[in-house]
Amino acid sequence: MTKIDFKKLHKDWYKPSSKNVSAVNVPAMNFLMIDGKGSPDKNPSFTSAIEALFAVSFGLKFMFKKQPAPKGFFEYVVPPLEGLWWMPDNNPGFWVERKEEWLWTLMIMQPDFFTQEMVAGMIEKIKTKKGLDILDQMRFESFDEGKAVQILHVGPYSEEGPNIQKMHDFVAQEGWSLTGKHHEIYLGDPRRAAPEKLRTILRHPVKEK
Repeated sequence: MTKIDFKKLHKDWYKPSSKNVSAVNVPAMNFLMIDGKGSPDKNPSFTSAIEALFAVSFGLKFMFKKQPAPKGFFEYVVPPLEGLWWMPDNNPGFWVERKEEWLWTLMIMQPDFFTQEMVAGMIEKIKTKKGLDILDQMRFESFDEGKAVQILHVGPYSEEGPNIQKMHDFVAQEGWSLTGKHHEIYLGDPRRAAPEKLRTILRHPVKEK
């Protein structure tokens, strides 16, 4: 059975230019999600959320090794970690320098054949195995982003500012407006890659006036 890699299947979502901002339409997809607040730096909740999301994601991926797979099942590569970021006043702008005020949702996309019951069962299984209390905060729901702009940022997360500004300028030039939350998709692993080689998709939903 062919293994689906969503990053390769949907290149328009996962392979934007690192030089130019582009527009993209992103359909509704299902995600495992955990909410949090504050800077990610030395934040135990942030670290635990990532661990929990990947534990459940890989648990779901391999759950059909010993039981019949559901209708529509296919082999797949676990998608990358993603994050939604916003400020307490819900302003769609995002300020890189105000880390302590950040609110965030970390999430990983899941294939359509998973149900709420399957996910709930796996969360309980992982909680029993790993004892991660943050799993009580995990939810499984659809996220419909719609029209958005994006650019690939190469380098440390702390240097995203100029590319975020590029997106904001592009939106203004098109006569659109920012809506929703700043969105990041982490293609690089900070545990293994040098900061200057990290690859992060920066995305923001927009509204046409």
